[in-house]
Amino acid sequence: MRLRKLSTLALATALACAAHAAAEGGPSAQAPARYRLDPARSTFTIRAYSGGLLWFKGHDHLIAAREFAGEVRLAPGSPGTASLQLTVRADSLAETREVFTEQQKQIINRELRQLVLEPDKYPEITFKSTGVEGALDGGVYKLKIAGDLTLRGTTRRVRIPARVTLSGRELRARGEFDIDRSDFNVPATSAFHGMVRVRDRLKVSFDIVGREQ
Repeated sequence: MRLRKLSTLALATALACAAHAAAEGGPSAQAPARYRLDPARSTFTIRAYSGGLLWFKGHDHLIAAREFAGEVRLAPGSPGTASLQLTVRADSLAETREVFTEQQKQIINRELRQLVLEPDKYPEITFKSTGVEGALDGGVYKLKIAGDLTLRGTTRRVRIPARVTLSGRELRARGEFDIDRSDFNVPATSAFHGMVRVRDRLKVSFDIVGREQ
């Protein structure tokens, strides 16, 4: 009888420990899957709202990243375990709007590099998440991702809303958020030596696809 009681107690203790480990994200919890971003199928853009009315006719600028890398980690059913890391090559950002001629785009891109981004000094734009909140809703993870965004060598904490879906071994995350140009010491001049002035608000949008590794 005493042996049976000890066996029952040991089993109950083991189950309790396993439950506690799962609740704390320990070995018994499902490990997050790792998804590497596919730049060829992903987009990362910055919209700069123009305040000028001169040579570029006050058009907004839509700057797209051509080279970036990163990864997402997510355990199905456990959005709190998610994380995101993203690195963008600053010298890969370029004007994409069709309202500008090729000559105008060349001027914008030259000013973008020389006066705004200065990639020789600040070669990368990075984001690293510090915490994720959200829930699964109808097959879509609706998340709020807090993290550190570094632009022109300045780091600020931002909060990004994102919608994440899983399909087989692929993950897709979409969202957008605003930042203040002045918070990151980004100059207001975007083109033609100040003839076009960029307003303080910048809108960052992303539509990224990752494949499980």
